[in-house]
Amino acid sequence: MSLIQKYHATQEAIKELQAQMAAMEKDGALKKEMEFESKLRTLLGEYNKALPDVINILDPQAKAGKAVRGAVKTTGTKRARKVKQYKNPHNGEVIETKGGNHKTLKEWKAKWGGDVVEGWATLLG
Repeated sequence: MSLIQKYHATQEAIKELQAQMAAMEKDGALKKEMEFESKLRTLLGEYNKALPDVINILDPQAKAGKAVRGAVKTTGTKRARKVKQYKNPHNGEVIETKGGNHKTLKEWKAKWGGDVVEGWATLLG
């Protein structure tokens, strides 16, 4: 897209947004919400309070609920993978791994199939 095309596209977008804003400004519900917000901010300034203060006064459990949810996230840790031992019955080779990203294990799965190779696995811990 050339620079001039970008410019004209931006002008069109601005015109569309201005039309949307004009339509919204005529809406009575928007006017009521804007009036409420203005009066609320004036009241907050009058009493030197911030929105979190008001939320804490009106719904003290809201803050506690967030703390609990946050605690759950921070204390949760990934479950450690268990070590698996694979013994190849064809050649007697043994490998131990915690994941499936082992070079020899991938080769075995490619050669004999994933389901067959998983049958050779023993959980170690």
